[in-house]
Parts: sequence; C-alpha cells; structure tokens
Amino acid sequence: MPTTRYGKVRRMLKLKLAIVVQREPFTVRLTYKTLDFTQPVSLGVDAGSVYVGVSATTRTRELYAAEFQLRRDIVELLASRREYRRTRRYRKIRYRKNKFNNRKRKKNWLPPSTENCVNTHIRIIKDTSQILPIHSITIEIAPFDTQRLKLSDVSGVQYQKGEQFGFWNVREYVLFRDNHTCQICKGKRKDKILNVHHIESRKTGGNSPNNLITLCSTCHKLHHQGELDLKIKRGISMKNASVMGVMRWEIYNRAKLMYPNVYLTYGYITKNTRINNGLQKSHIVDARCISKNPIAKPCCEYYFFKQTRRHNRQIHKANILKGNIRKLNQAPFEVKGFRLFDKVAFNGKTCFIFGRRSSGYFDLRTLKGTRIHASASYKNISLIQRSKRFLAERINR
Repeated sequence: MPTTRYGKVRRMLKLKLAIVVQREPFTVRLTYKTLDFTQPVSLGVDAGSVYVGVSATTRTRELYAAEFQLRRDIVELLASRREYRRTRRYRKIRYRKNKFNNRKRKKNWLPPSTENCVNTHIRIIKDTSQILPIHSITIEIAPFDTQRLKLSDVSGVQYQKGEQFGFWNVREYVLFRDNHTCQICKGKRKDKILNVHHIESRKTGGNSPNNLITLCSTCHKLHHQGELDLKIKRGISMKNASVMGVMRWEIYNRAKLMYPNVYLTYGYITKNTRINNGLQKSHIVDARCISKNPIAKPCCEYYFFKQTRRHNRQIHKANILKGNIRKLNQAPFEVKGFRLFDKVAFNGKTCFIFGRRSSGYFDLRTLKGTRIHASASYKNISLIQRSKRFLAERINR
C-alpha cells in the first residue's frame, strides 16, 4: 500500500532494508519478510485507441492515477517498410520467379497496430497490479455503430446497403458522388480526364471514400507539383471507432485469462456516474468512475506516460545520393553518453531528449511537447533516467 512517511522510507533505503524498484511511480521493495496489511483496491481502465486512463482507488481515496498516450505511427512505418521492401526486391532480385503463397495467419489474428494497442492495455494492467494489491479490475468497452455515425436514421436492411451499395469499386462511387466533375475548377479547365486523389496520404488515410476526391488531370498535376493548394480536409475518420470495435473483447478476454476478478462496463454508465457526481470530463476522471469509487479523494498529481518506439531498424535512407551512395539512416546509439528519449535535468527542469546532434547539442522537450531548449549542450545537462518504452512525467492537478 502507498505511504506518505517519506522519512521512514529514506531511512530504510539508507539501512538497505528496502531497494528501489522504479522511479516513477516511486516504488520500493522490502528486503525482509513482513505481514500483509492491505485494503481492497479497485482498478478502473478507460480503454482507448490513442489515450488510456487508469485509476486505482479504495472507498475513500485515489491511490494512483495515470494517463497513457499510445503509439500512432505503426501504420505509416509498416507502409514505408513495405514500399522499401518492394523497391529492393525489384532492384536486386527482379529475375526471381514469384513464390507460391504459403503464409497462413493464426486464429484471432489482429493487424499490427491493433495488436500493439491490445498488448499495451494488458501491460498497463499488469504493471499496475505489480505495484498495488489490485482486488478487482473494471474495463470500459465502447461499441461504436459506424453506420449510424454517418447516418443517424439507419435501421434494418439499410445496414446491408451502405454508401457504396451498387457500385463496382470505390473509384466508381467517388466519381458518381462528385458528379464526374473536378471539385477544384468545377470543369472550367475543360480537362475530360478525371483522377481520384487522396486528401491524406494513402499510408495513413487509406482508401476510404471520405479521404478521396475527384480532380481533373490538370489540377491533379498542379497540386503534386506544389502549384495548387487544395485547402480541403477529409471527412470524419472512423479509424479509432473501428479499432475500438475490434479490440474491445480481445482486451477483456486476455485480461480474464490473467486475473480472476475482471468486469466490464460501458460508456453510458461512466457518463451517467460522472454527471451525477458533478465531475469534469477527462480520461483519469472516467477511470475513477469506472473503478466504482467516483467520490474517492483524488491524488494531488497524476502520471503522464508516452509510448515510444524502441529502435529505428531502417539502415539506409530511401533516396540514393550521387555516385550511388546510400546514406545511413540510423544515428549513433549514444552521443556524448546520452541516448534518444533519455530523461535529463537542465537548469533545474526535468525534460527529455527529443533530438540529438553529433556535436553534442540536444533538443529538449517535455512529453506534452513544450520545448525547453532547442540546442542545449551536453555539458549543461545531467542524466536522470535511461529511456524506456514508456516515458513518464509527473503532472500536478
């Protein structure tokens, strides 16, 4: 159980009666046997595809509160790797015949980005259970009806007749939707050749109709040459809703295999609890409501965690320089004894290394993105903690 007797903890560490397990949240482990005096602790998990809220509470007070920011770069990185792999194959082994398709996906396979979200939720629950005596775990799942988000009065057979019903492919539907007319010049350029353009990159935006627009060949070419700015934003993306619909039961089933007391709740119940108790909307407050102790005294501070990639495995840059020289893409593992995302102290402030130069000057920022210094010398910073998969920062409420 948590304690506020800092003096006692300091003396125990000095006498080696306890050892430090982790810095944030600060956790110690006793080196001698003792009796267990614990209280029932409820853990509430506000699941999400971008942010995850966690709150561990008793009936009277909140013991631990944290907000996690998950990775959102996996889809783009995998798309880039696929492009590089195809280019490399064509460049080196274009003479090789195609192999037969002998790959088979395992049962309950999930896309890599969704699998990472599920694994991260399970790891958050596991890490919290290691530092607190969790008695019960409640996870909020949020089912989304993507058809009704687009059209509020959809019902019955209309679910089987979506916006692309009756069309051969997405391109045909987009041309029909835009009345076979360029959406920029409205046909004034007299160009009869029509193209379907991706508003966002195909890597991240996909081939959804709300990410596609009809352009004539002239406007399309001018836009890619940088001479024409479309000034058009894509429609509502259903990506996060789709991810939550896929992974909600997977999170519950995996947690149920690891812990006995795992329960489910829904978003409307959390909203009703929050409104009845006059609480403000946030991921941490929702997690406290999910833990079934909404009126527990909140912590004076919470932890903000940001998930980062461990290593950049791309060896060379994509563009080839003159003389057929391929420039290395990977930076040195350490520069002047510091690594990327190391936690450091600079002028009395705690920050992280977000950029490095071989000369020893670093870009220092907080996890929220606030820039502390754009080019700080390594001589003026001191190491606090090595980089981890989850970068941690304490924030006062």
